[in-house]
Amino acid sequence: MSVLLALMLLGAGPAEDVQVAVLSHPIEKGTRLERGDFDSEARAPAAARGALSADDASGMEAARNLTAGNIVRRSDLMKPQLVRRGEPVTIRIVSGALVITSSGRALNGGGQGEMVRVVTTTTNRTLDGTIDGSGSVRIAAP
Repeated sequence: MSVLLALMLLGAGPAEDVQVAVLSHPIEKGTRLERGDFDSEARAPAAARGALSADDASGMEAARNLTAGNIVRRSDLMKPQLVRRGEPVTIRIVSGALVITSSGRALNGGGQGEMVRVVTTTTNRTLDGTIDGSGSVRIAAP
């Protein structure tokens, strides 16, 4: 006898559905999610496991294309990308009170506090730095 059948015979029905946030429309990779991108639907508890609330997902970016009606989980999202591969960046080399600023190009992308490689436009030198804002990379002086 199955567990579900045994529970039903004992008077315990199947688990009640729970309300979860689902996408109201398709989302493309790299799109930042907002509260308005979600609707609420009833789903089975097993299917809802790991689902993020609309508030938890807001402000994050889609790590891949997401379809309408899907539950969003942590693996579907990533930190907002403040620097994207190939885009121009401002490089700041900081040593105490001394700050040298240069323009450059990102060799990879990332979010706040992540490491990124950049190449300076003036010297063509490749440097490793930390993303500290939108289009801004900080290089710690040796």
